[in-house]
Amino acid sequence: MKIVINKCYGGFGLSQEGVEFIGLEWDGYGHYSDLPRNDPRLVACVEQLGEKANGKYASLKVVEIPDDIKYTIADYDGIEHVAEVHGTWG
Repeated sequence: MKIVINKCYGGFGLSQEGVEFIGLEWDGYGHYSDLPRNDPRLVACVEQLGEKANGKYASLKVVEIPDDIKYTIADYDGIEHVAEVHGTWG
């Protein structure tokens, strides 16, 4: 499974060109928190547009993980990584 994450301080965001590539309406910012990070349109956008897909404070990257992994996207000051979800108790 391919997932898009942000690899710089700032946070996930798309450029206007990236938003239009996906087929969404530009909101003036490029922050689409409801767009799944494994959405095939988003993955294709980052793979095909490269740096042109990046929002103002973003450096987007496609990472690949096994299809059967439950994952979450964690971040520190906007720099993201994919983490496998294990259980938590208590």
